[in-house]
Amino acid sequence: MRLILDRRFLAVYSAVLTATFAITVFSGFATSRKTTFDEIDVRRINIVEPDGTLRLVISDKAEFPGSFINGKEIPRGDRQATGMLFLNDEGTEMGGLIYGGLKDKSGTIQSNGHLSFDQYMQDQVFSIDAGQDGSKHYSLISIADRGDYPITEAFEASKRIEALPPVQQQAEWKKFVDSHPGDASRIVLGRAKDASVVLKMRDRQSRDRLLIQVAADGSPIIKLLNEEGKVVSQLPSVK
Repeated sequence: MRLILDRRFLAVYSAVLTATFAITVFSGFATSRKTTFDEIDVRRINIVEPDGTLRLVISDKAEFPGSFINGKEIPRGDRQATGMLFLNDEGTEMGGLIYGGLKDKSGTIQSNGHLSFDQYMQDQVFSIDAGQDGSKHYSLISIADRGDYPITEAFEASKRIEALPPVQQQAEWKKFVDSHPGDASRIVLGRAKDASVVLKMRDRQSRDRLLIQVAADGSPIIKLLNEEGKVVSQLPSVK
């Protein structure tokens, strides 16, 4: 009988000791707030606030998300890149950094990099682009205006219009733009694919009004244009 009691005691003691060890180990992991890695391989990292609000996504191309509006993801089949997506305090997209590049089977190089910052509940208002299309290189800084309507209306319009026959889509997009004013490209500064460099300053209807350009051959020119796009003043002047 004593032998049986001793065995039971040892069994209970072992179980309690194992449970105590497990609790100690897992409690240590639960309370740990910092972990150091020498190297890590990962396809996607989501940075979140204590309440779970998504604030930053770092991802490969396969796992790169769509757009986020108030924490809800909107699928974007046109996103085929890797990089980072920035979100505001409400879990809404506010810009990002994406990049990619390859040489296809024919030997043609296609590469691009894009950094942008968005207006609240709208699309980008400042962006930097650089890339290569075959033998042609480009790099641009762009500044834009955005209308005072939520970008969700543009997403809804895109879904509706893309479901229409192609012959109807252009007219429907015109109706949307006419009823949602305020979007305009205002400034473009950069190196074009033809190796020229240019500064374009535009009015609130995206019309070029001032052009400062140095052509690929080194010749400079400054143009002032009216609302119809006609040159009203130019340096050097036309002879």
